Amino acid sequence: MLLVAGSAGAADPVAPRTNSVADLSLEELINLKVTSVSRKEEMLYESPAAIFVLSNDDLRRSGATSVADALRLVPGLQVAAIDSGNWAVSARGFNSQFSNKLLVMIDGRTVYSPLFSGVYWDAQQVFLDDVDRIEVIRGPGATVWGANAVNGVINILSKSARDTQGGLLYGGGG
Repeated sequence: MLLVAGSAGAADPVAPRTNSVADLSLEELINLKVTSVSRKEEMLYESPAAIFVLSNDDLRRSGATSVADALRLVPGLQVAAIDSGNWAVSARGFNSQFSNKLLVMIDGRTVYSPLFSGVYWDAQQVFLDDVDRIEVIRGPGATVWGANAVNGVINILSKSARDTQGGLLYGGGG
């Protein structure tokens, strides 16, 4: 059971946003913008890299419970559950528990941990309902993003604060 309570008394009406790629027209798909390839917003068709975008609607429909679980949908990424809470996420065959050749960012800020020499996926408390999209670049990106982007870049982009107003209550039974 899922109960969502919104905030009342919003001052200006906001046009509903579509989160599903299937709802977009061909022109809107062509004009889809990404920010992870060259550190600036650009059209997807103009980006000089192999990029895959997971929208919020894709995340919701997938039934994923964590970011690492959602990354199983991305072609070219290998995601393995080491145990009930630890994940190994890698690209291009370099698989280990701590992804040190794959740059992972949340809203453009790296989540690399020097303690583990990589990304500790359990420490990333990302609520999937607050994620707008996940942009994944397969292939080398070290010239633009730095040393940890040898095999690719994962950029987890949050929704704006305007889109996350209200309350959220989950319930279940069994």
